[in-house]
Amino acid sequence: MIRNEQEYRAALQRIQEDRAFAAQQRAALEAQGLTPEQVERAMQPALAFHAQLAEEVAWYERVRNGDISPIHRLTDLGRLLIALRIASGITQRELAERLGTDESQVSRDERNEYYGVSLSRAQRIVDALGARIVAGVDVPADRRKLVSSR
Repeated sequence: MIRNEQEYRAALQRIQEDRAFAAQQRAALEAQGLTPEQVERAMQPALAFHAQLAEEVAWYERVRNGDISPIHRLTDLGRLLIALRIASGITQRELAERLGTDESQVSRDERNEYYGVSLSRAQRIVDALGARIVAGVDVPADRRKLVSSR
């Protein structure tokens, strides 16, 4: 996951390098006389990695522009907190100052996507970023009938 501008710029550079490498690799495989299907099969790991990195770049760009998708699982809360910080234009250092903690703690937490974060700590982060969380629950249609009939 890309968490800051430095990682973003490095990812963009890596994408350019990967494109050049993939083109060279494809040409070398074709020169060996492999069929188009064999070339595609051989290229698949590199192309999959490239696609994943491109997805991360696209996610970072969307988030940086304030386009944060709602989460559908509480286990995605950490990714949401990171997205919120990025969208707020706040660095890890600035967030650490607002929380009264070390930048290394924020960096470690984000690297682990806030795994196991308590709700009170998550709320402190949301508050430090000047945001608010709006939660909702989709009750399955078959359960709605039971709830409404009570």
